[in-house]
Order: sequence, then structure tokens, then C-alpha cells
Amino acid sequence: MTQNTPPRGSGRPKNPSASRQGGRRPKPGQERRPSPDPTRDLAFDIVCGVVEHRRMLETTLDRAGPMDPRDRASAHRLAATTLRYMGSMTEILQPMLRREPPEPVRCALLLGVAQLLHLETPPHAAVGTIVDLLRRRGLAPFAGLANAVLRRVAREGRDLLEGLDDARLDVPAWLWSAWGHRARSISRGLHREAPLDLSLRPGAIAPEGGDVLPTGTVRYPAGTRIATMEGFEEGQFWAQDVAAAMPVKLMGDVAGKTVIDLCAAPGGKTAQLSAAGADVTAIEKEESRAVRLRENITRMRATAETIVADGLKWRPKAPVDAVLLDAPCSATGTFRRHPDVLWIKRPRDVTALAEGQDAFIDAARDMLKPGGMLMYAVCSLQDEEGPDRIAAALERGGWKHVPFTDEELADMAIARTPEGFFRTHPGLWWDRGGMDGFFAARLIRV
Repeated sequence: MTQNTPPRGSGRPKNPSASRQGGRRPKPGQERRPSPDPTRDLAFDIVCGVVEHRRMLETTLDRAGPMDPRDRASAHRLAATTLRYMGSMTEILQPMLRREPPEPVRCALLLGVAQLLHLETPPHAAVGTIVDLLRRRGLAPFAGLANAVLRRVAREGRDLLEGLDDARLDVPAWLWSAWGHRARSISRGLHREAPLDLSLRPGAIAPEGGDVLPTGTVRYPAGTRIATMEGFEEGQFWAQDVAAAMPVKLMGDVAGKTVIDLCAAPGGKTAQLSAAGADVTAIEKEESRAVRLRENITRMRATAETIVADGLKWRPKAPVDAVLLDAPCSATGTFRRHPDVLWIKRPRDVTALAEGQDAFIDAARDMLKPGGMLMYAVCSLQDEEGPDRIAAALERGGWKHVPFTDEELADMAIARTPEGFFRTHPGLWWDRGGMDGFFAARLIRV
């Protein structure tokens, strides 16, 4: 199997003997019916969705239907942990398997290893839950294999972890190569859950227990539930990573200015612009995302006109002062919260997204007054979606790049590049809990 590539397979035994590698089958009528386990079932569906179908973690969660919130949260944590360590756990499993198992079996084994090595699940529970999972999912012939392999991992796994370069193994090879000299620093953020960052409405009081970062973002420990915090329903704050909050701040004084927020859902930046006094028009193409955008705008008490439209085709009635373009991108900078993105995206996806980003930049130019500002931003770590897009826009003409100054980035000076771009990654501010990967640049229409 190629290093760092999600395991591929047929989903069924390759030959009759493969189905017997788990050991002797019980006699008819002696099979034990496994107990329901919604946590492992959902986690299994999530990981299989990523590995087999390149389906986003959140998509599987959304399709799961009603279930106990605690089971849902536990399933999310188990699946996310499995995806964070998938490369190194695959490396551990490889010598324990005499032949390549079907992908669903491998996914189940990975869930078991994650429980044993990274979630401190007692061995009997970690092994037993995976054996039962296989039986529930019609994979009973592999129950013995899982039992034997996971018991061995329980005995030897910690020793097997020693000496593994998990930082590199847990990042797909093409991404590691693309990140170049930054790769090891970036990957530091992969094995730690992201904290909860809040942006506050002007005058709002932050809930207790947070740390105020130099940029004004208030940070809470990973696992903090925002919906239970005092002031949430009243729209006193909203979740927004410290890096994601910076592009609007870098737009300067927008009070009284007409600003278009393209690709606006879920609405954090719309709320920022509204709170800063801008006359905001929020554009969102997908109706389902627009519904969420409107709900968030209402809860956050933001003032903005929301329009369901394709930002590539829609144009305002009159040119505006500024456009914020948080462009559709590979989202590789969000892997702390969405580790599935590492295993879903491919190099060709980045190429296709870059073409779309160019189209959005050109559309934004049509919306601006002469001298108007485009704030281009992506939550991507890829050069193709960041500095390369700015270079391409300048080559096409009609733009001037205005670098961010040291004064503008005084609260996050580490994010200013020599070219004057804003660029972050999950390894920055490590002692403070890190941040998402973001890129931003300021263009002026000429």
C-alpha cells in the first residue's frame, strides 16, 4: 500500500480462505447478538465514508439522524482521533496483517487502535466493541482477526509507536511535499484538538474561563460547548478561529462603507462587518447554507442584506467600496477541527479550486468602485490557492497589491510574510493553543 494513502480494497474477502482467517466459527444458534452501540456505529460510518468515498465527516454526521447528543459527540471524537492518527496507525497494523483486509475491516481495526493508543479505552472494551461492531455490520468472519490483532496492539502498541515519525506519517505525502519547509511545523497542530475561539460583539462581556489573545479573540479550552455559554442565544459572541477573524480586521475602518461578503455562510465575517458599522450585503449560493447564514445573522443581531445567488454571476446595483472574498478552497488549514480534509482532498482538487478562485477575483473586480478594496482570503495552506492566485490576478491586470504593514499586524506579527501577505498555519502560537491555517491579501481595483 502506498504510504499515507487511505487504504483501498474491494469491501469483501478476496477468497474463501480470507473469510476464515478470524478463526473457528460458532455453531448455528450459538452466535451472540451484539448489543447496540451508536457511538461506534456512527464513528465507523464516518471513517468508512472518508476512506472509501472521500465523504466529509460532517456529511455523515448530518445524515445520521436523531441520536443522543452524548453518543454523537463521542462518535465524532473517536472518528476524528482515528483520522488524525490514520497514517501512523496504518503503519502499526501493516506487519500484523498477513493479507490486505477489506476496507471496512481496516476501518474497524483503526477505530480499535485509536481507542487503545490515543483514547485510553480499557483493552477489553476497545477489543470487544470492535469485535461486536464487525458482527453487527455483517463482517463476523473477521471478528477473530480483529480480536487477535487488537490484543496484540494492546500488548505491543506503545512500543511500536516509539520511533515512528507520526508527524509525517499522519499527513498524506502529497501535502507534506506541497508544504515544503513548513511541513513539520504545520503538522504539529494535527494531534491536538482545537480550542474554542470567540469573537465578541462590541461592548459584550466574555463568558468566564477564557483567555484574551493579543488580537482580542477570547479563547476557551478544547471541548467547550458554545451553546451552553451565557450570552450565546443573545448573540453576544460567535465561534471564530483567531486566524479567521483577522481578514475583516485587516480591512480597516469600514464604518459607513458598502461591503459585499461573498460566499458568506456561516456568517462570522458578516457579523464582524456589521458590528464594525459596514453596510453589508451577504451573498450565498446554496439555499441550505443561506438558511444557516440567516439564522446566524439573526442570532448574532447583525444587520445585513442576505441574497441567495451565484457570486460569479450576481452584481450589485451600484459599485461598492469593498468586497470580502473568503473563497471556496481546499480548507487544508482547518485540519485541527476537520482532520478528514487531509484524506479527502487530492492535488487535482486544488487545481480546480484555484480556477474558481480566479473567477471569483474577477467577479469581485466588477463589483468594486475604482479604488475599491478586495480582501481575498482562504483557509488553505496551499500556495496554489494563496500567493499564486494573487500573482495571477496581478498578471491579468486591473489590480494593485497593497501589502499589510507591520502596524496592521502588530498583534500577530508572526503572520506577516516578506511580501506583505497574511499567512498562518496550525503550528503558530503553539504555546497559546495554535490557530487555523489562513491566507489573506489586499488588492485595490485600478
